Amino acid sequence: MSRYFIKLCYDGTGFHGWQRQPNGTTVQQTLEEAMSMMFRSPVILTGAGRTDAGVHADEFYAHFDLDRDLPKQDREKMLFRLNSFLGGDIAIMDIFPVNQSAHARFSAQSRTYRYCVSTVKNPFRWNYTHFIHGPINWELMNEGAAVIMGYDDFTSFSKVDTDTKTNICRITAAAWEQEGMEQVFTITADRFLRNMVRAIVGTLLQLGTGRISLERLSRIIESHNRSEAGDSMAAKGLTLSRIIYPEDIYLVE
Repeated sequence: MSRYFIKLCYDGTGFHGWQRQPNGTTVQQTLEEAMSMMFRSPVILTGAGRTDAGVHADEFYAHFDLDRDLPKQDREKMLFRLNSFLGGDIAIMDIFPVNQSAHARFSAQSRTYRYCVSTVKNPFRWNYTHFIHGPINWELMNEGAAVIMGYDDFTSFSKVDTDTKTNICRITAAAWEQEGMEQVFTITADRFLRNMVRAIVGTLLQLGTGRISLERLSRIIESHNRSEAGDSMAAKGLTLSRIIYPEDIYLVE
């Protein structure tokens, strides 16, 4: 049995997230159906995570197993055929062999998300940014991001009633930076809870608009109570931008 990683990106606007759902088209379902048709046998993909409906991915990975090897030349043909078959919302960037123990989700060392906010309405970025009106103190929001990095229990920013065994996450970077007409929040951690980034952004926007203080932000985190934090922001502003894996999962060809 051979294991392969697929590297892909997708526009999440028309999908109900990555993971298969009983009602609604997902990235996983779309890709599995295309690959199963190509191989003429069922293909089951295991994704790096479960992005919610409307969330995008600049970089996403999934793994699958085959009872035979796929030479590099065959993978290149497969890559071309898949991209020709799939719609414009999904692009396959690479297919490569990995160690049998490599896991798209559990082997990941870190993930990086970006959330884009704009105070200027732009129809060409409407599906990829959250538009907000009024003055915002971005410098204070960066101070808030630094406060958040001092904690590791993010129950206050997690969707309730999830099946996770722990709400401990180790954030290694979190900051706002201006990119053109947009402000982008970039955050990196070893793992993320469901809705965590969107809840953090919603709470930081409360800070930036003067509705809470830095002291209040700390109390919100320490309360371990989701109802104390800000609203979960619109999914369309969120993009999974990078996933890092250990070097030893890759096979030398």
